[in-house]
Amino acid sequence: MNIKEILRNKRLYLDGAMGSLLQSKLDRVGPIPEVLNVTHPEVIREIHQLYIDAGADIILANTFGVNGYKLKDTDYTVNQLVTAGVKNVKALQPDFVGLDIGPLGTLIGTFGDVSFDEAVDYFKEIIVAGDKAGADLIVIETMTDICEVRAALIAAKEVSNLPVIASMTYEENRRTLTGSDALTVVSILEGLGADVIGINCSTGPDGMLPIIEDLIHYASVPIMVEPNAGLPQMVDGKTHYDIDIDEFTRYMVEIARMGAVVLGGCCGTTPDYIRKMIQATCDLPIATIEDKGYTTVSSSTKTLILGNDVQIIGESINPTTNQLLKDSLSRGELAMVSQLAVDQKKEGAHILDINLGLPGIDEVGMMKDAVDTVSRLVDSPLQIDSSNPEVIEAVLRSYPGKAIINSVNGKKSSMETLFPIAQKYGAVVLGLTMDENGIPGKAEERVAIAEKIIEGGAAFGIAKKNIMLDCLVLTASAQQAEVKETIKALRIIREKLDVPTVLGVSNISFGLPNRELLNRTFLGLALEAGLTNPIMNPNDREMMDTINAFRALWGLDRQCIAYAKHYKETPVKETGNDNHKESISLKEIIEEGLADQAAKATEALLKIREPMDIINNQIIPGLDAVGDAFETGESFLPNLIFAAETAQKAFDVIKTTMKKEGKTQVSKGKIILATVEGDVHDIGKNILKVILENYGYEIIDLGKDVKAETVIAAVSQANIQLVGLSALMTTTVKNMESMIAAIKANCPATTVMVGGAVLNAGYAQTIGADYYGKDAREGANIAKKVFE
Repeated sequence: MNIKEILRNKRLYLDGAMGSLLQSKLDRVGPIPEVLNVTHPEVIREIHQLYIDAGADIILANTFGVNGYKLKDTDYTVNQLVTAGVKNVKALQPDFVGLDIGPLGTLIGTFGDVSFDEAVDYFKEIIVAGDKAGADLIVIETMTDICEVRAALIAAKEVSNLPVIASMTYEENRRTLTGSDALTVVSILEGLGADVIGINCSTGPDGMLPIIEDLIHYASVPIMVEPNAGLPQMVDGKTHYDIDIDEFTRYMVEIARMGAVVLGGCCGTTPDYIRKMIQATCDLPIATIEDKGYTTVSSSTKTLILGNDVQIIGESINPTTNQLLKDSLSRGELAMVSQLAVDQKKEGAHILDINLGLPGIDEVGMMKDAVDTVSRLVDSPLQIDSSNPEVIEAVLRSYPGKAIINSVNGKKSSMETLFPIAQKYGAVVLGLTMDENGIPGKAEERVAIAEKIIEGGAAFGIAKKNIMLDCLVLTASAQQAEVKETIKALRIIREKLDVPTVLGVSNISFGLPNRELLNRTFLGLALEAGLTNPIMNPNDREMMDTINAFRALWGLDRQCIAYAKHYKETPVKETGNDNHKESISLKEIIEEGLADQAAKATEALLKIREPMDIINNQIIPGLDAVGDAFETGESFLPNLIFAAETAQKAFDVIKTTMKKEGKTQVSKGKIILATVEGDVHDIGKNILKVILENYGYEIIDLGKDVKAETVIAAVSQANIQLVGLSALMTTTVKNMESMIAAIKANCPATTVMVGGAVLNAGYAQTIGADYYGKDAREGANIAKKVFE
């Protein structure tokens, strides 16, 4: 089935909620509702049939929560539950059977206890079972972390030929839990080969509209929309949603007219919602799916559209031009890589080139570590610079964005080696205009190689929009005539081929005095000829001045606003190459997330300051600064976690020192955290734990699927003032309510805060909670109120 072809002429409809209907049919659903595929197949089939009767084309198997991570302590296997789930649907003969895949239930990669490769393997197990059982397509949904949805999509493409819908859920700030906006999601998932990109759960359809607009604007593939029936409310002891069928339908009509071509419902939507939605939208025109043509590169939280403005590729992370970096890498250290990344970002680099090519090091391992480290510190997309294809593939596999490969050239062997890697991982390719005969002297010959690279990419399924071209800069001292040819080739490529262009500008001046003068003059010529992405040192003030002036003069800086602001507010610096920097404070180290510098800075501070002074005036203010930026949308969950991890390094040094000196250990109070009985999700709880620990609280983590009596016993034993409860499933909110009641009855002096995707402030109040923590930062604020 080619779902993209079907969607050119037909709107497809998904089913609605499973959990809401299970609650109405069973007294107890259990922590893993997918077990019902085996124990109560008649109930599951009855629900599926209701959605078929309502008119849904795609019926999702009851497999959302099935994965090896969640099932490892149960008597059930992935193959058993997935096979039963798919066959329950197939027995009813709907138009399409969807293999439903949800999150693993824990953060992956640098955030959690499951590595990226382990996550891929978990998803492969699900997909192999579903494909074998007869699923028609794969629906990856309710994903909150771009890293995890990448793992699931890569797994799908590696073990199956089924079409894939990949859908994420967004917060009120229009970003996913880990900070990806709609453009970034489209850039990454479309590059990886998602057949349809979606948004589901999150909110009601009203809150989705701005995100849907962005998805449709940027995506070159069909868009799926699957909203909740609004926000949950507790009415007469039962969960209800605040958007009724008529209102839901009105919004879905608007969404269909906006251009979404796969429609369905999530939490709270019943067969009646789906039936009326289908009736109201089935005769509306189908939006034409067009290739938008954007050249994008992305980190996990930021995407750049290339080609329409000047965007700098920072060149400083390269040991061939930096002896100190070479020495640092030879010792296996990445502290200097971290600092160079942060510095280049501050100086104005938009993209960071990372080159660790150095004899005698494990380039694969070190490059993976370096990319992971840099990705934690800055939101700049990365350019992976290596002559080793093994290094490039290893990095691109787990990189949580859409990177640039530096580089491919016109040699057949180069294209055959690197284009398949770029196509698989959705990377942009930087093409060098050279081939088996070297770098041509004439502009026209370089243009011919550029065209060959574009044609070669197309043969491997790489669109022209995912190719950048470098006309190559030769030194003026040795090949003076070629300076004009480079500029000429640049102009032709920009005008004729219309792709982003790259030049390593400083190559022009090798061997000549006053290199800065030649560099900035050549840069000006290249910018006028169509250079969009100079590779340069953003710390070179005169080069940056040239770019700022060009943007103002060329209309890229509308009304010269950025130019005027910069030169009005920026004090004039003395020229020169002084690389000395004042040592930064521990507070700044925490704000930047420079974990490898925290211990050393803390040790130095302990020689002149008391531990509590460091905690109160360095560590806590650093965490507060990142928390404030998180609340205003200037930083995202990863920044919050990395700041907390950096603070932990400082705390560890302080605790060790105090223990040696026989001083009282630091603790602001004890807090119990638990996921309620029947719920096996603990992402939010684990994030909150990290944050609270680094604000100085002692955390007693009772885990997931915790009974009320366990919480009460722990509260009584340790005289706990604050308990944090988490629930992610609609089927377990009742358990949260009863647990709160039990805590209040047995431990009336204890304060209870709650959180989780299925909750909101009003709902939390209805079920008896004292506080609602919408995120980890708010949880820290609540703890401060309770203890201070």
